[in-house]
Amino acid sequence: MTQTFIPGKDAALEDSIARFQQKLLDLGFHIEEASWLNPVPNVWSVHIRDKECALCFTNGKGATKKAALASALGEYFERLSTNYFFADFWLGETVANGPFVHYPNEKWFPLTENDDVPEGLLDARLRTFYDPENELTGSQLIDLQSGNEARGVCGLPFTRQSDNQTVYIPMNIIGNLYVSNGMSAGNTRNEARVQGLSEVFERYVKNRIIAESISLPEIPAEVMARYPAVMESIATLEAEGFPIFAYDGSLGGKYPVICVVLFNPANGTCFASFGAHPDFGVALERTVTELLQGRGLKDLDVFTPPTFDDEEVAEHTNLETHFIDSSGLISWDLFKQDADYPFTDWSFSGTTEEEFATLMAIFAAEDKEVYIADYEHLGVYACRIIVPGMSDIYPAEDLWLANNNMGSHLRETLLSLPGSAWNKEDYLNLIEQLDEEGFDDFTRVRELLGLATGADNGWYTLRVGELKAMLALAGGDLEQALIWTEWTMEFNSSVFSPTRANYYRCLQTLLLLSQEDARQPLQYLNAFIKMYGAEAVEAASAALSGEAAFYGLPAVDHDLQAFPAHQSLLKAYDKLQRAKAAYWSK
Repeated sequence: MTQTFIPGKDAALEDSIARFQQKLLDLGFHIEEASWLNPVPNVWSVHIRDKECALCFTNGKGATKKAALASALGEYFERLSTNYFFADFWLGETVANGPFVHYPNEKWFPLTENDDVPEGLLDARLRTFYDPENELTGSQLIDLQSGNEARGVCGLPFTRQSDNQTVYIPMNIIGNLYVSNGMSAGNTRNEARVQGLSEVFERYVKNRIIAESISLPEIPAEVMARYPAVMESIATLEAEGFPIFAYDGSLGGKYPVICVVLFNPANGTCFASFGAHPDFGVALERTVTELLQGRGLKDLDVFTPPTFDDEEVAEHTNLETHFIDSSGLISWDLFKQDADYPFTDWSFSGTTEEEFATLMAIFAAEDKEVYIADYEHLGVYACRIIVPGMSDIYPAEDLWLANNNMGSHLRETLLSLPGSAWNKEDYLNLIEQLDEEGFDDFTRVRELLGLATGADNGWYTLRVGELKAMLALAGGDLEQALIWTEWTMEFNSSVFSPTRANYYRCLQTLLLLSQEDARQPLQYLNAFIKMYGAEAVEAASAALSGEAAFYGLPAVDHDLQAFPAHQSLLKAYDKLQRAKAAYWSK
């Protein structure tokens, strides 16, 4: 068999692919290659997913088909090993009360009487970083996945790299502030760690460049000429009408980062891609392949125009958008003729062991502590790296303002609404409670509760604002119901099925008619049936009377059998739990 070695990898691509695929089969995961893209020469991307659980998927990119597949499989192991596929979901009572929720080496810290953050969690440096005013409570750190207050706060062990001490970091903080940043899997420990550290630099430097509107130096033509495959990709893009800028993002040779920007003159927009690796050529290739990962040339019209509003560019919400899909704003200053830094022909490359040491030295020079959790329970090395102050995707204040466990205490109540028969005022009191607790009207209820509902029912598109319309109907407050129905039609109808959109048009009409005391509803019934159909009129009438206010929301039992998508997720998690138990019992 041909052996293909590429820089930065400690094994041949063919060996990695065969090993990863076999390990997945051994664990009971059946993966399919769902789609391939090769929009320009030397740029490949692939989307792979679990045949039995569509929520478990990854994308891979590379200069060749094999490199892209190895990348996707590596990312799959990264997300399985770190439980990232399950980060947004409640795992149910069985897991919450099982021998362990996340890993057998997790540690639980019971809540205290005064609800302080329990002793033994975090170190002094982390406590100061996350909670400088000492305002954080223990109950704010309950993990979404278990929601188990009786058990307490779940801490995962990380190794503090400066002295190899174990530090327990709450799963809640990891999930809320770091999401997928700093996660990696690889053929060897050093290879994966180098990749994870590189990703931290990539996102940190990207945020600095964007937020500070830094002007970058272009990579000279003679340096670009060393990488003919990349040059061919860029030449093809430019021939298709997309001018490309390739920049040195190292900020004077300090960080192993490259930036490549694509212009789309057809609609005046641009898209900045960033990549990092100790090897200049690997970083450049990654940046160009990232530019087109999961995108054909026809998909390059969804970005935003550059702007002179540097304040808006620097806003945290803009940086979050860049993290999610790179569609955020970019300052025109990035492209200024006179760069803020000189071009540096940098190289941090060596063996993966040397590269790890080199990257760690950069963090040490910045006085940043690095915490690493190693995972080998799936037979492939993976890790999660946290560098407070550098790898955070969301600010620490989100633990108060946007914690992913904020809706956990409402889960049982909200799921019981279809088929409920409360007193009318109890429904209206729930609207008040949602307001008092500060829930955003645009928040999807399924995300608030940590549920995989599937797209075939009303729970999928239900937002807090639409829920308020239903509660007002159930509570008999038709005036308030009309306000929230019109809110729903304005802000949510674009994601509704034609049937659901039609129902809301009918409901709005009936609510408006209910305000017309002089008109007789029966006089309009025939016209309404012809306009909206008998089913919609019947459903809207039942909602109006409060008899069936929760249109399209199936009743949900205690163990969520109503949601096949959630069940498939739990089945996938059970496979992981078995592998963890077997590994840690050795």
